Amino acid sequence: MIKIKRIYEPTSKEDGIRILVDRLWPRGITKEKARLDLWLKDVGPSDGLRKWYGHDPEKWPEFRRRYFRELEEKKELLGTIRAEAKKRKVTLLFGAKEEKFNQAEAIREYLKQHR
Repeated sequence: MIKIKRIYEPTSKEDGIRILVDRLWPRGITKEKARLDLWLKDVGPSDGLRKWYGHDPEKWPEFRRRYFRELEEKKELLGTIRAEAKKRKVTLLFGAKEEKFNQAEAIREYLKQHR
């Protein structure tokens, strides 16, 4: 099971392994407060794609399409997430204010579609 959650939300026992999937460290979060198990920054969208998207919900379908193409080149990192999900609960953490249209959601969708 893979959940997603903003890194600014309180940690929970229900989180399981906590994996940050942002390329950039979230503002205002200390490493102690983040309580991460893994930071897979290279699974995050490229700087160019991230800047183009700007968390504009109208661009979501195109962002997803472009990001899925990028994810095709990140199979090893996605394999890490899959392997952890086979052993225990996984929570993909992200820093964006946009809670529905973000890279963590895209990663979760990609993993469901590419089992």
